[in-house]
Amino acid sequence: MTIPKDATTAVPLVDLRAQYRTIQDEVTAAIDRVLERQAFVGGPETVAFEQEFAAFCEARYCVALSSGTAALELVLEALGIGPGDEVVTVSHTFVATVAAIMRTGATPVFVDVEHESWTMTPELVADAVGPRTKAVVPVHIYGHPADVPAIAAAAPGIPIVEDAAQAHGARYHGRAVGRDAAAACFSFYPGKNLGAYGDAGAVTTSDRELAERLRLLRDHGRSGGKYEHVVAGTNARIDEVQAAILRVKLGHLRRWTRARQRLSALYEVGVELPDVQLQIVQPWAEHARHLFVLLHERRDQLRDTLRAQGIDAGVHYPIPVHLQEAVRGGRCRVPKNGLPVTEHVAETCLSLPLYPELGAAGVARVVEAVRALLRVPVTHLAV
Repeated sequence: MTIPKDATTAVPLVDLRAQYRTIQDEVTAAIDRVLERQAFVGGPETVAFEQEFAAFCEARYCVALSSGTAALELVLEALGIGPGDEVVTVSHTFVATVAAIMRTGATPVFVDVEHESWTMTPELVADAVGPRTKAVVPVHIYGHPADVPAIAAAAPGIPIVEDAAQAHGARYHGRAVGRDAAAACFSFYPGKNLGAYGDAGAVTTSDRELAERLRLLRDHGRSGGKYEHVVAGTNARIDEVQAAILRVKLGHLRRWTRARQRLSALYEVGVELPDVQLQIVQPWAEHARHLFVLLHERRDQLRDTLRAQGIDAGVHYPIPVHLQEAVRGGRCRVPKNGLPVTEHVAETCLSLPLYPELGAAGVARVVEAVRALLRVPVTHLAV
């Protein structure tokens, strides 16, 4: 593996400036279109993006929203979930997954994640489902999809709501994420594979009635005239500037995803070490590679030493949601035997820099640093 001669330049965890430089003219033209129209909410950019993203996700409908959190909250509300209900989910995720459930008044019921993929374990779902279960929310963590068909088989007749915030373009069993679910919820936070320049999100679904209800809920329950409201909705609309930017980026997303996959393949070779555990891509899965994550018992030491060398490693997520102050001891349910895999992943996970513009040379520098810290030579590696 060839190491760049200038190894003094910082390597960020994500480099949005590098991406922007490749699409700057397209982004400027898209924003100018919006400014020329002076239509900033609910205009043609939003309509076009919804059509284009639905097609990308192989879904009939897309409802663009103000954030990925709003996507989760409104889907659960649209499904009629509320106090007294239970929703099965995982704890190895960003807190929004669970907070969205709690904000409906429902009880999160946690199941552990798999040892290999770190996604929801289908075999545990059947034991967690009960008469009050109204939905299951698997998380496609780091871009690796959960096995939604197996989860659905373990919870027959119960709506599946996929948290696909990190999984734009991921696939399971040859189908786009969301295809086997009631809905899939996406985040377009700037650092995501498909990121806006601010907050934005979306729900994809093939359920016409669900899509229509989501459109009502995102716009104050408005139906017909400007001051006619049929349900108590909220303001969760995307703005036209973000929709226009997302349309530009969507045109590049497949190419960017292939680059992430190529760089991840180099990482897999470079950091395949006895004391390192990697996320194993299942044979039925296509990984979107939002993050490249390894597990190591000396995670904090690795992170701090890499950062001292100008390599920005991160941690997603160090505190499982069931141990967060906002959740623990409150309205949630944890299995009697706990969540041992979840807690092990949280204690040992380390995210290495990954973005299309990083290139093979950037991966090589990170690999060299990791192997040096673990005292493993790199001379036999080749790109």
